[in-house]
Amino acid sequence: MIQFTRRARTLAVRTVRHAALAGVLLASVVTAMAQADSAVGTWQTIDDHTGQPKALVQIADNGGSLSGKVIKGLGANDQPERRCTACTDSRKDQLILGMTIISDMQKDGDGWDHGQILDPENGKLYKCKMHLEDGGNKLVVRGYIGVALLGRSQTWIRQQ
Repeated sequence: MIQFTRRARTLAVRTVRHAALAGVLLASVVTAMAQADSAVGTWQTIDDHTGQPKALVQIADNGGSLSGKVIKGLGANDQPERRCTACTDSRKDQLILGMTIISDMQKDGDGWDHGQILDPENGKLYKCKMHLEDGGNKLVVRGYIGVALLGRSQTWIRQQ
């Protein structure tokens, strides 16, 4: 009887361990799949003129609309105390670090649209649209004036 109890206990412990491992793996897969169709997360911006990493932007869901703020500068000359001296709205002379540069992005089919993006380098606001590529690892961000054909795009890289 003692031998049977030890075996039963060992088997029960193994079963619980396997079930826990399966649960963790399933949660990881679900998270990865959700991440693949969501722009929520941290993104490394790439300067479209130099091709060099420029900043980290954190995109968050604000109850159905997405917004993004600068959480870290990556440029060689970047300084945490840099301010948006060229901005003309309420962000005038505010720190770029922590600044919301993407606002009001609404889900539109496979992407997001109807929002705005600020270029803190020149202080200009642009209409914005975004979509994911490469299984959710790249975010193509297009800022434009008027129609989307009149603008420029950057491809941002998801950070883990």
